[in-house]
Amino acid sequence: MLPYERRERIKALIRTNQTMKIAELSKELGVSEMTIHRDLKPLVEEGIVVKTFGGVSWVRSESKEVSLINECVYCRKVINERLAYRLILTNREMEVACCVHCGLLRGQQLGNQVFQAICYDFLRHTTISAHEAWFVTGTTLNLGCCKPQILPFEHRHHAEQFIKGFEGEILSLNEALEQLTLKTVNGTLHCHQKQD
Repeated sequence: MLPYERRERIKALIRTNQTMKIAELSKELGVSEMTIHRDLKPLVEEGIVVKTFGGVSWVRSESKEVSLINECVYCRKVINERLAYRLILTNREMEVACCVHCGLLRGQQLGNQVFQAICYDFLRHTTISAHEAWFVTGTTLNLGCCKPQILPFEHRHHAEQFIKGFEGEILSLNEALEQLTLKTVNGTLHCHQKQD
C-alpha cells in the first residue's frame, strides 16, 4: 500500500471510530507505530485529526467542523491551538476549549461524560494528559486568554523553573479546578460563557 493510500485508510478508520490507539492503527494496517506516526503528521497539520494521549481522535465532522476547529466550546473565543484543551467524551465525540481555564469549567459541566482530557505542555508543546499535568496560575505572563490564566506543564520541575521567571503557583488538576470554582463563586472570572 502506498503512503497516500495508507493515509486515506487511516483517515477513514479514525473518522469511523472517532478515537483510536496508535497500536490499533498499526495492527490494522500491518505497519510499525513509527510509520503510523509519520502518516498522521500531515493529518494533524491539516487539522483533520489530533493526537491524544496514546492515540488519535477525529476533529472534523461535516456539521461541526468550523466550531470544533475555530471556536471554544465554553466561551466561544477563537481557539489558539497552542493553548487548546480537548475533552474526549464517553460517546467518542470531542469538544475543544480555548484554554485550560475553559476546559476545566466545561469538564466540570460534563462530569462523567468526559473520558479523557488533553492539553499541550506550555513549554514543549507536546500532548499531555490533563490528569497527569501540573498547572501554573497567577503568573505575570499575560497570554490574552481567559482569566485566571492556567498554564499546563507535563513535569513539575518545568513548572517550578517557569515560576522563577514569571511567578505563579503550581497546582494539580483538582487544585486548579477547586481554585476556579472558588473564583466562580466570588465572581472574579473573566470568561464569557456561551448561552445555551
